[in-house]
Amino acid sequence: MIFRPYSKDTGAAHMAGISFAGRVAVVTGSGGGIGRAHALELARRGCALVVNDLGGDVAGRGGSIHMAESVAAEIVAAGGKAIASHDSVADSEGAKRIVASALARFGRIDVLINNAGNMRNALLENTTDEDWSSLIATHLTGSFNMTRAAWPHFRSQRYGRIVFTASSAGLFGNALQAAYGSAKAGIAGLMNVAAIEGEPYGILCNAIMPNATGRMAEQMMKDWGPQQREQGNAMMTGAVGHSMDPAFNAPLAAYLASEACTSTHALYSQCLGRVARVCIGVVPGWQAQRLAPPSVEDIAEHWAEICDTSRGFATPPSPRDELGLVLRQGPAPA
Repeated sequence: MIFRPYSKDTGAAHMAGISFAGRVAVVTGSGGGIGRAHALELARRGCALVVNDLGGDVAGRGGSIHMAESVAAEIVAAGGKAIASHDSVADSEGAKRIVASALARFGRIDVLINNAGNMRNALLENTTDEDWSSLIATHLTGSFNMTRAAWPHFRSQRYGRIVFTASSAGLFGNALQAAYGSAKAGIAGLMNVAAIEGEPYGILCNAIMPNATGRMAEQMMKDWGPQQREQGNAMMTGAVGHSMDPAFNAPLAAYLASEACTSTHALYSQCLGRVARVCIGVVPGWQAQRLAPPSVEDIAEHWAEICDTSRGFATPPSPRDELGLVLRQGPAPA
């Protein structure tokens, strides 16, 4: 992978377009990989950073001050503003301390990128209680803890940008990742609710599904069987180029974290340089009459219509909107 050193001159041609001058961001899990790339991109554009990382291994065990301190020092050495934080996002008091460190050092917080995570791969039947609890605590509970800690400050200033980190493993599924995928899918749900509640206060919330080489990707390759590993290695050659560099994910995250962004309540994928909106939609389906529930046989008879994707799909932004959508599709049969 390519880790580009931080420099205030890097990407200078873009500085006039999207600037974070005067803004303060907390990026969790930014001691390496994708989180580090996010932090450096924001710093290049004038943002003051709290670089948070527990410094543990890929499974979330242990801890070290080195990772966060190293990235913060890199930013400061190049003339930027950054401090390191080693608190765990899985601890609600730790999350409060992370936000408090931004307020104490920089006087405000404008951006939160929830990126902290760990990985433990196993078949569903072999996933332990401890593995499940660790991944849910770091990814999902950690994102909740950080969002809740930053929320009152965003609300009072009527401005905030939150970027959550979901995953294709959660939205699409992936073998060996029942706990990881569940946590990541939960993050998408958390983003949906935060976006609805935050919009009246100028708090915009989106989620990204990143792809990159790094400690987690390397662990995934190790945990695959030989055939899958061979197929994965073959796929990652040739046309892929450098697009699995963690830095490919930073522009999307930075845009969603910027004043220029007006998107909220949305999920975006970055995969090999392709950036795309990801939608969870509902097809028109089959409408039963509304005075009594359909029979099991009715469901079986209309199964093709229920599953038909040829008529397109809708993406209702809330349960209430789905009710309205169904009512607008037309009356129930007599």
